[in-house]
Amino acid sequence: MGIRCQRLLSYLLIVSMLSSGCLGPNRRELHYIGDAELEYYKDTAQSIDYPNYNCPSPDQVLYTDHPRTILDRSKDEIRDITLMEAIHHALAENSIVRRRIPRGNQFAGLGFSSPVLTNPNGTSTIYDPAIQESGVLFGGIGIEAALAAFDAQLTASMLWGRDERAQNNSFTGGGVGALATLVTETGQFRSGLQKQFASGGVFGVNHNWNYLGINTSPPGQAFKSAYTGLLSASYRHPVLAGAGTEFTRIAGPIAQGFRGITGVNQGVVIARINNDLSVADFQRNVRNLLKDVEDAYWSLYLSYRIFDTAVTQYSSALQSWREAKFILDVGGREGFQPADEAQARDFLFETRAQKEGALADIFADEAELRRLLGLPVNDGFILRPSDEPVTAQLIPDWEICLTECLARRIELRQQKWNVKSLELQLKAANSLTRPRLDFVSEYRVNGLGDRLLSSQDNRGNFRTGYGALTQGDQTGWGLGFEMTMPFGFRQAHAQVTNVELRLAKARGVLGVQEMEVSHELADAFQAMARNYVTAQSHFNRALAANRRAELFEAEVREGTKTLDDLLRAQASLAAAKVAYYTSVVQYNQAIAYLHLAKGTLFDYNNVHLAEGAWTPKAYADACEKAWARSHAMDADWLETVPEEFVIPGFSGTVGPMSTPSGTSGLPQNGVEEVPPSPAPAAEPLDELPMDTSEGGVETSDFDPFLESTEPILQTSATNEVTAIDEDFFSEADLFPDDNSDPFQAAGGNGRSVTDDSARQAALFDAETPNVASEAIDPEFQPFAPSGDTPDPGNQAEWDDEGFDPEAFD
Repeated sequence: MGIRCQRLLSYLLIVSMLSSGCLGPNRRELHYIGDAELEYYKDTAQSIDYPNYNCPSPDQVLYTDHPRTILDRSKDEIRDITLMEAIHHALAENSIVRRRIPRGNQFAGLGFSSPVLTNPNGTSTIYDPAIQESGVLFGGIGIEAALAAFDAQLTASMLWGRDERAQNNSFTGGGVGALATLVTETGQFRSGLQKQFASGGVFGVNHNWNYLGINTSPPGQAFKSAYTGLLSASYRHPVLAGAGTEFTRIAGPIAQGFRGITGVNQGVVIARINNDLSVADFQRNVRNLLKDVEDAYWSLYLSYRIFDTAVTQYSSALQSWREAKFILDVGGREGFQPADEAQARDFLFETRAQKEGALADIFADEAELRRLLGLPVNDGFILRPSDEPVTAQLIPDWEICLTECLARRIELRQQKWNVKSLELQLKAANSLTRPRLDFVSEYRVNGLGDRLLSSQDNRGNFRTGYGALTQGDQTGWGLGFEMTMPFGFRQAHAQVTNVELRLAKARGVLGVQEMEVSHELADAFQAMARNYVTAQSHFNRALAANRRAELFEAEVREGTKTLDDLLRAQASLAAAKVAYYTSVVQYNQAIAYLHLAKGTLFDYNNVHLAEGAWTPKAYADACEKAWARSHAMDADWLETVPEEFVIPGFSGTVGPMSTPSGTSGLPQNGVEEVPPSPAPAAEPLDELPMDTSEGGVETSDFDPFLESTEPILQTSATNEVTAIDEDFFSEADLFPDDNSDPFQAAGGNGRSVTDDSARQAALFDAETPNVASEAIDPEFQPFAPSGDTPDPGNQAEWDDEGFDPEAFD
């Protein structure tokens, strides 16, 4: 023993010396064969890495041209686009819903405020309803996962074992004798099938076998190896807490507790409501996209109108400067000062800057519309709105609009789903304040045999395990109750209190939301009235400004007025025209805002939501079940549990893509439908102008210095210009005719007024606009394009007129 201890201590000493040498400061330097760079050396623990993800970028990104600027010399072909085409393209190309981004700062990038970049996971997409429906996480379970709780569960296991042990006692060694080896072989087979019912009960079938074999025959044991097994059926049903179909469908089976947490929002009904919430959220984002597209469309239209006005003002300023320069060159005249030429040149550059800024606004607004439509930055075409804004006065009925607002606003529908979900959860939470009492029962058949399966009769009824089992002579049963009850039910009562408080909050929020949407609707009413009236005033202001410019121009030629007065009159005329177009565009945006406020924007734009196609097998199964339900008999003694909580919806909800033939099935809200018909003409008051009769004022009178020719779109800093299709600034169709259908004007540009025309008629009592008194000639078109405008980049044109070229350098 002493020699062994000495050897062990020696080994330990040697190992300690070797280990201390390896860890010490005098570690021997290692040498490698060949030279290599330190590619795997890292001097930091954290660094910026990039994922190894190769995904091709969209063609709209890779093959787009450079963006348009006012310094661009390219000539792009103009593509006229209607509002309905823009909406259709936005819906067809945007699987990821985009939002319009306000430009608060001209140097602020879109990406820094774009939700797609700042919050990609929160961006609405066409996949969101399907993602919610297929959810499996606790608290966000979908319909399929909730239904999976009622699927049958099969469990099975097969285990084998062998054990050899030497026995120290002949009496307790199983009969093998002292120091002999006892060999034991074991086998276990477990199988079970379990089914959860909607009533809360659980039915199960179990089949088990145990095998035990030894290498000896102990006294009193019939078989050296034996199979014992059973076939049993059991049923468990909750009696108090978690009992009933209502609880199971709301909260899911009570046996599905998650780490002691009993959720009351894991059932099929709550999953269905969550899916409806997801659909409503997607619908809300699509609705906002429609409003953004329409606002961007009319903003681009306004930019074109402002640019045309700026070109007209620039042409007038150029003509005024030319006349002032000519008078200065010939030595002047009475009442003319040299400062007048400088003032005219100052005004010329001011109007040129306004024209360039208006062109830049066209490019910016066109790019924003392209982004909303899912188009590339530049595809060789420049978009131009071809629809004219609505100018007919719309007089909606407040009571009808408020009724539709309260019934059809998506935000209110979402909150009502939240309230309904919490009401159902409260019922389930109250069930858990009772003790957990389950009724349990079991019936089994036992079996025993030397072999599991055999064709030989060994011991009568016990020849095989399955032989004894099928005889059914050995049976057993069990029946009783199991109860679990926490004293005080603190957690259950806390859950009830929490759901009650959340329900009270949801109901209070719903009341405030209804008040908010009523204020939004009132704001839409006010915006429509304000912009319509201001459009009338700005129109008459433009007429007065035009007359003022004509008179001042004549007086300047006579020498009774200074050039300053004429330049101010020209600036006032341009501002009046811009203000008029701005009011008209804002009036059309206010009409869309009205439909947005009362929840009818989808119908207004003839847009319907539809789910994707099923698999062919699903259609066959649905048809088969529909036939079965159609031929079934009503069971009056049965009740729906929980009670029905879905009412018939409105047009435009998610469903098969079809156009309803009428308004059957739609709630009428107690409003009598009135067929659409034009209202009689009113007295000639301050209405928006109409082009209905002959007159004596020429269109060219709006610009006394230029003749009406083809307008141009300045796209370059040189003499390269691109012609604008004169149909865009045509004199026709700027305002509707006297006999036009007011509802077509209200639902124009492809708006849907066919599916629910009677309802639309009840909403609007339109009056045909008339010509203003005296100041407006019936044939006078105040805002037609002014005509050809000199190109600031055409140097030869300036030189011919004696213009100083250094003034532009």
